[in-house]
Amino acid sequence: MTQETTFTPSTVEEVRAAVADTRASHPRLLVAGAGTASGWGAPAAPADAVIDTTSLTGVLKYAPSDLTIAVRAGTPFTTVQETLAEGGQRVALDPARAWRGATIGGLLATADAGPLRTAFGSLRDLVIGTTVVLGDGTVARSGGHVIKNVAGYDLAKLFHGSLGTLGVVAEVVLRLHPLPLAVRTVAVEADTGEAFDLAGKVVMTGLEASALEWSGGQLLVKLEGTPEGVEQRERELCRLGGTTARVLAVEEADAAWAGVAASAAGVRGTTVVRIGTMPAVGPALVTRMVAAGASVASSLAIGVHTVQFNGGDHDELLAQLHQEFGAAVTVLRRDGLSAGRGWGSPPAPVRVMRAIKRQFDPAGRFGAGRFSPWLEDEERAS
Repeated sequence: MTQETTFTPSTVEEVRAAVADTRASHPRLLVAGAGTASGWGAPAAPADAVIDTTSLTGVLKYAPSDLTIAVRAGTPFTTVQETLAEGGQRVALDPARAWRGATIGGLLATADAGPLRTAFGSLRDLVIGTTVVLGDGTVARSGGHVIKNVAGYDLAKLFHGSLGTLGVVAEVVLRLHPLPLAVRTVAVEADTGEAFDLAGKVVMTGLEASALEWSGGQLLVKLEGTPEGVEQRERELCRLGGTTARVLAVEEADAAWAGVAASAAGVRGTTVVRIGTMPAVGPALVTRMVAAGASVASSLAIGVHTVQFNGGDHDELLAQLHQEFGAAVTVLRRDGLSAGRGWGSPPAPVRVMRAIKRQFDPAGRFGAGRFSPWLEDEERAS
């Protein structure tokens, strides 16, 4: 059946009704937002209806003194940041898709983040409350407006990276951080091995870098904080980096970080994948990718690597990464891959993923195909 029916709810109750009232008439649903990551993972299978969250927008509650904000999930990330900037605060996240209109719910569903993940983590670390709608119309909530652990399921972590396969993220409560008073970027010319060693020293010496990203033959280190603190750490970093370390002017730094962000988008004819590894094997993997003709932006300190290939057939190479490096591969753009490939070899916890899918979406209503063949392997075997 073609996707002829689209629901555009603007409240949690409207989401609930759209899901609950269509169990018989539209059993297969596809959750869609701004569409900035619609090609991530494996292609979605045909659905009976689309739950379009782009009308599910707005700030529900902003508590500056508590460092929290509650928003509807279809709210564009940039809109949230603009609202917070007026109060000198931010969500400490810098995903490359933000400028393209990515929504809060979409970023949670794709587990997307940027270089600031080094210091602040991803949305799984910044979401403290979540409201979701499950396949039978149940509205489930966890967390709230207070930064503390809660009993029961942590829905934010379960839905983080779920690609719309468990239910509809309807509302999110976010933890905030103050905007830094000063920001500096230090660039150090280095190959991957040198960059990894330097990144380790930066971490061990307590320089508190907000971002550590290797790209284009240089390690970019972002320092944030008070002017005096940033200046002191900047001097120490330049000492560690040696003769090739230099502090970038504002315009040059902006261009450098924009280049890192651009690596995740790719252009027509390219293949873009995000690879997760243990940090220790990062230099070897990045060296292998560069030797294969790829462009790489790598958060070496935490083992997240964005790799862009130009043309060619890269299926075989990507299939080897799990075996050689224990890598988890997510396809972001597939121009140089076979049509069905969206993931590398299944990870060890794939059985847990399948169990969670059965628990939250036993009827298989949401996001069919997005994790193919990981989830579908079990269906074929049963």
